[in-house]
Amino acid sequence: MSKELIGALTALEKEKGISKEVIIEAMEAALVSAYKRNYGQSQHMEVNFDERKGDFHIYTVKEVVSEVTDSQFEVSLDEAQQISKGYEIGDHINYEVTPSNFGRIAAQTAKQVVMQRVREAERNNIYNEYSQYQGEIIQGTVERSDNRYVYVSFGRVEAVMEHSDQLPGEVYRPQERLKVYVAKVENTTKGAQVFVSRTNPGLVKRLFEQEVPEIYDGTVEIVSIAREAGDRTKIAVRSENSNIDPVGTTVGPRGQRVQAVVDELNGENIDIVKWEADPSDFIANSLNPAEVIAVQFDDETNPKSCIVIVPDYHLSLAIGKRGQNARLAAKLTGFKIDIKPESEVEFVDETGAEVDEEGID
Repeated sequence: MSKELIGALTALEKEKGISKEVIIEAMEAALVSAYKRNYGQSQHMEVNFDERKGDFHIYTVKEVVSEVTDSQFEVSLDEAQQISKGYEIGDHINYEVTPSNFGRIAAQTAKQVVMQRVREAERNNIYNEYSQYQGEIIQGTVERSDNRYVYVSFGRVEAVMEHSDQLPGEVYRPQERLKVYVAKVENTTKGAQVFVSRTNPGLVKRLFEQEVPEIYDGTVEIVSIAREAGDRTKIAVRSENSNIDPVGTTVGPRGQRVQAVVDELNGENIDIVKWEADPSDFIANSLNPAEVIAVQFDDETNPKSCIVIVPDYHLSLAIGKRGQNARLAAKLTGFKIDIKPESEVEFVDETGAEVDEEGID
């Protein structure tokens, strides 16, 4: 070993952010194992690194005792005091046992330890860097795709997008720039694994934060999002400032703000409704664009369930294609919604006869 090792450790500390002391400590532990493996020793060993010379020294450690029962681990008080009169029973003495050819073993071990620590440090650095982006949007480059994933490069790391996180009908071409939502970051033995998504509702929220300054600064708040990715999304917004229209602000002049998000999501329909503290008003808003006549709650049976009465000519609009409008409204509000046409409610009220419930949860 030589001073070159010290220079290399200093460079690693600057370039990789790996503490020189951490590497030296790891090398000392590894060299103890290497010494015992190569020289068949079982004593208590210590390795010390001489930073001035860049050399490692091996020591066997023995305890000072009144009567020696195992010479590998113990030394008598008389023998210890021949070295120094200051030794007492219970003290420990280091005897240097560095072999003449230990430099080669030390160099090989040091190389292995450094490489291992560099890999660990790079994994941890990448994990620490990208774990900060969890729940955020990052723009990456599509690298390739297979039956399981679309691979998106961020430079230092390659993220994966599972099939369930890919927008239906969206084609991912190599070298295409793509905005993705960082859904999860895991620190595995093979390195940081970043999972990204184009279907997560969080993507929609972050896109609106980028397009609407009032959402970014908190003047307008996105209260809830219900999304069927690639098709339709409903967003509930509110503002504590009575002078601000949260829906109009989010939509933007001539719909420019919402259109920018729609374009990023390849034409996904986005409904923006006003959140209301009164559940009946919020539920009515959530079924937009359908008109709502009344919202009735059954607080005794199920306080999170309601019947929504709509005009007959708005029944299909309220339910939506394949029940989508009502389904998204239920997700947005957290209520189980049963939609009834006005004529059916009037029929029950007038005759008391039982009728089949129409609508959708």
